[in-house]
Amino acid sequence: MAFNHIKFHKKMCVSAAIIVLFVAAISVISVFAAETTNKLIINADQGAEKISRNIYGHFSEHLGHCIYGGYWVGEDSPIPNTRGIRNDVVNALRNINIPNLRWPGGCFADEYHWRDGIGPRANRPKMINTHWGGVTEDNSFGTHEFLDLCAQLGTEPVICGNVGSGSVEEMSKWVEYLNFDGVSPMANERRENGHDKAWGVKYWGVGNENWGCGGNMTAEFYADQFKRYATYCRNYGDNRLMKIAGGASEDDYNWTEVLMQKIGPRGMWGISLHHYTTTWRGPKGSATAFDEEDYFITLDRCLKIPKVIDRHITIMDKYDPEKRVALVVDEWGTWFEVEPGTNPGFLYQQNTIRDALVAGIHLNEFNKRCDRIRMANIAQTINVLQSLILIQDEKMLLTPTYHVFEMYKVHQDATLLPTDLQCMDYTFENKTLPSLNVSASKDASGKIHVSVCNLDPKKSAALECDVRGFKPKKVSGRVLTAPAINSHNTFDKPEVVKPADFKDVKLNGSMLTATLPAKSVVVLELE
Repeated sequence: MAFNHIKFHKKMCVSAAIIVLFVAAISVISVFAAETTNKLIINADQGAEKISRNIYGHFSEHLGHCIYGGYWVGEDSPIPNTRGIRNDVVNALRNINIPNLRWPGGCFADEYHWRDGIGPRANRPKMINTHWGGVTEDNSFGTHEFLDLCAQLGTEPVICGNVGSGSVEEMSKWVEYLNFDGVSPMANERRENGHDKAWGVKYWGVGNENWGCGGNMTAEFYADQFKRYATYCRNYGDNRLMKIAGGASEDDYNWTEVLMQKIGPRGMWGISLHHYTTTWRGPKGSATAFDEEDYFITLDRCLKIPKVIDRHITIMDKYDPEKRVALVVDEWGTWFEVEPGTNPGFLYQQNTIRDALVAGIHLNEFNKRCDRIRMANIAQTINVLQSLILIQDEKMLLTPTYHVFEMYKVHQDATLLPTDLQCMDYTFENKTLPSLNVSASKDASGKIHVSVCNLDPKKSAALECDVRGFKPKKVSGRVLTAPAINSHNTFDKPEVVKPADFKDVKLNGSMLTATLPAKSVVVLELE
């Protein structure tokens, strides 16, 4: 009996040990599962800041085939147009609610003399575009044509004036020509050129990249020049100019510090920032012939940009705690090597799902900083850098980046909603990035929109979302993804990458669950 009791006791001990190990294993698995679940909290009742529609702005320079062979074909072209401006381009851009358009540059702005682009086109002088390809610029697309384009688009013009090679008088007279409704030499000349009423252009960039192609100035010198030029850019009638100072390149924090200190929050409406996403600091890599290492490096650089922006914002907050001055990110986007066989000065590159993710990340991050970022302009709209539209003669195609802007237009003028995201990492060769990037807003009708990027090119992501302070009755969505990381649209196959209805989402009370495909951009609508 003693032996059997001991044997029984041993069996019980072994069984208990197994149970303990089983419970411990379950606990480890549960902890691991909890740590690796992608969880998003949206505080739907705590929104305070408005996402300016101008964050979704665009930039079009006299560069390559952005203007000529892009927007502009001339009245005699067989391509359907209205006063020389392509109808298909106008329709495509109106479809994304284009809020503003920056013109004529860029580096071109600081060698552009506006009077060369007015009056009868046959009489306009020609010039050399020294920055971009050394081609002849015939000035057939000038001030009147640009403002006609803006009117057709229903968008706000953003004009960048010439500080680098121009004069105070030249910019002052351009403002008068566009905005004065009374009797004056400039207003009278505008009427003689066919436009009776003043346009009332509000947004003016006072120079561009003045630390580089806009004059190679120091921050101190440019700050003084800005004040001199801005003094003579007058307000006419009820129109109040929104003057944008030429700000820093990337992480030049001293430039921002000097301008905020010397110009101050009462001297300018905004200060610009330029920051491009490339693969390497040396050769920029191909827009389409790239591997996962290039893909990872590009997204890694993209995700570093918010930290750069935050450091500039911290400097601005030091001098402007009331946030009177807008941060205007008026040049951003990917910059790769030009397509083989094209003019290297034309900056023509293709556009893949990788570019779409870069666009989605930027717009999410701009949304989240909408208390300071009140305008941004992707570079550039057509045929140049991270373009939304590619054109080849009579053909036009929409890029993956275009589709992101179309999907994200629901955020324009909506109220930013605070979010808290905990997500798994995207890992490549022992290097990691957060796999998800998100922003959320509530529009005027009360609908909530959530935009989520899944950066992982191989793994889908299970997302749990707790919507607090809101009881959604239904959810719908759209998704943009692609077969490969370098998938792109061509003139032969223009719909390889395009949005589709997103079905893999469920709603249970205020909890939402979704499975996001690899390398995707998803926009959900809750109502």
